[in-house]
Amino acid sequence: MVHAQSFQDASRLAKLEQQVADARSSADNGWMLTSTALVLMMTGPGLALFYGGLVRKKNVLATMMQSFAMMALITVLWVICGYSLAFSPGNGAIGGLHYVLLRGVGLQPDADYAATIPQQTFMIFQLMFAIITPALITGAFAERMKFSAMLLFMVLWSILVYDPMAHMVWGKGGFLNAALGGRFPTLDFAGGTVVHITSGVSALVCALYLGRRLGYPNTTMTPHSMVLSSVGACMLWVGWFGFNAGSALASGTLATSAFIATHLAAAAAVVGWTGAEWVRNGKPSALGAISGAVAGLVAVTPAAGFVGPQAGMIIGLITGAFCYYMVTVVKTRLGYDDSLDAFGVHGAGGTLGALLTGVFASSAINPIFKSPHGQVLPSGLLEGNGHQLVNQLVGISIAWAVAIVGTLATLKIVDLVVGLRVTEEHEVLGLDLSQHGEEGYYWEATA
Repeated sequence: MVHAQSFQDASRLAKLEQQVADARSSADNGWMLTSTALVLMMTGPGLALFYGGLVRKKNVLATMMQSFAMMALITVLWVICGYSLAFSPGNGAIGGLHYVLLRGVGLQPDADYAATIPQQTFMIFQLMFAIITPALITGAFAERMKFSAMLLFMVLWSILVYDPMAHMVWGKGGFLNAALGGRFPTLDFAGGTVVHITSGVSALVCALYLGRRLGYPNTTMTPHSMVLSSVGACMLWVGWFGFNAGSALASGTLATSAFIATHLAAAAAVVGWTGAEWVRNGKPSALGAISGAVAGLVAVTPAAGFVGPQAGMIIGLITGAFCYYMVTVVKTRLGYDDSLDAFGVHGAGGTLGALLTGVFASSAINPIFKSPHGQVLPSGLLEGNGHQLVNQLVGISIAWAVAIVGTLATLKIVDLVVGLRVTEEHEVLGLDLSQHGEEGYYWEATA
């Protein structure tokens, strides 16, 4: 009887533990599917509205169409080979072809990436990052690239730049993977190097390669609708919680910490940007406020899951002022035409954020580094791990190099195949009509 009772107690305990595990898995999966939707919202409507309002009226539809097109084009590419190149086992620089056409990507977890959610959930969440990253680049060549050229460029760029960087930082065997023992473990919680440095630096290369818009900088090219851009920026802010807190890959305390750091960094960056603008120009602008928010969100992206609230605010405050300087002083002095400041915000802000992550990373927030005996090791400079700054610099340098080389190669190919830039006539007419045969606004004549 005693043995029978013990067996029943053990069976009930095992059943209870399984129910708890199932409940946790369901909660994690629910959060991750919600985060996936939030990140998709960042591209359309968030980025589409943000960028669409910043261009001239004759280019609003073409600009929004570029973001929308990424939602479809990159999805198909991700299924065909993108997910496999980024996340299947390979070498230190690129994944293999094990997951081509999602072969073997099922409803069971891959414990190396996320132990409590289906691999398909992880795959679709990562897809949303692959969608928004190339969409960010479109801000640099807004109002002057052919739609056909943009499509071909984004396919090649995703394969040559995004997929290798995603594998190096987050993939199994990746050279920079901090969670799975990479050679130079780079702390990048949600995409400072993978998303923002690659897109921002590539944006600068595109702006330099294509040259300035007709009339720039002598012709006034003010945003045609700050209302659209403000709505888009607010959607980006909300969607970023899925971007950063979702990168915890579970609905636990790390997601909470990343959520709070994200919000505080954005708020502080608004203060940093508008404060600098107020001092310099005598008044704060709505454009400055929303640009500051995005800059803060960019900078905290690599740090969100490694820093506390106070560090998040410091990162945001510094980055807001720094990115204001980049887009108002540095761009003017150097004379390049980064139409919507993709480099000044994402390239510069992402680089600074990746560096500051190495300074403020805390093992109390995320004990990612451990000794062979399981002892928690310091994460960032302020904890005594000065070598992490070296690792961050290696990751940043590789991201810059891959972006520059990959983007130049891609631009050369596309230029030879279809040509990159619209004709002067089409640029004057506007891309809405010349590329799509439509207008963003139709005004009825009144008597």
